[in-house]
Amino acid sequence: MTSLSNKLASYAGALLLLQGLAACSGENNAANQTVAEIPAAQSNAAAAETADARLVVAFGASLYAGYGVLPQESFPARLEKALTARGVAATVRNAGVSGDTSSAGLRRLAFTLDGLDRRPDLVMVNLGGNDMLRGIDPKETRANLTAICEELKRRGIAIQLTEMVAAPNLGREYADRFNPIYADLAKRYNAILYPFFLDGVVTDQQLMLPDRIHPNPRGVDAIVAKVAPVVAGALDPG
Repeated sequence: MTSLSNKLASYAGALLLLQGLAACSGENNAANQTVAEIPAAQSNAAAAETADARLVVAFGASLYAGYGVLPQESFPARLEKALTARGVAATVRNAGVSGDTSSAGLRRLAFTLDGLDRRPDLVMVNLGGNDMLRGIDPKETRANLTAICEELKRRGIAIQLTEMVAAPNLGREYADRFNPIYADLAKRYNAILYPFFLDGVVTDQQLMLPDRIHPNPRGVDAIVAKVAPVVAGALDPG
């Protein structure tokens, strides 16, 4: 816990921006939903052209939606490009909505899945960060993420959890309840676990937007460079 706290020292400062983050979540939600729809439309076209392409759904909040960057610079768009470069034919659907808490994600999960043209090969889940920033009881976050995993399991969809961690200044008691959620669920549902999504990025100002919460295009690429091999392995174990 000590090394993790030291590693995330600058992350704690992001909590000072909670009111601004809440405003961004509300005022820019519609804009970010529109942004998220653009890669989805492109992905539909790609899927039509490549019938055997694997379908990956990036289901989460602003870190997936691409807050503060262009559509083609978002995590799903860059991940799809990285997978193609590795020889993996995959369509990565952007199902991120900025500001979403785990409860908001749970409410729209079935609608999102039912709106796809086929069952995904993999759903990546990145929710809980906004819960943490708002100080929501980790018990609620765990319950919501459990329900999301249950629904994906019921539908026979492989799961990858991209972990979030509690900022150190929320206190050890909160962190001790929040941080184990992702590993516990990964074990319970045989899901792939990618440790802290912003690892190596959130502590580097050159890779972050001025809000110190979201990665800039360089930061997105740094994340993708580490996540892409994990996703590629999940899609093509051979």
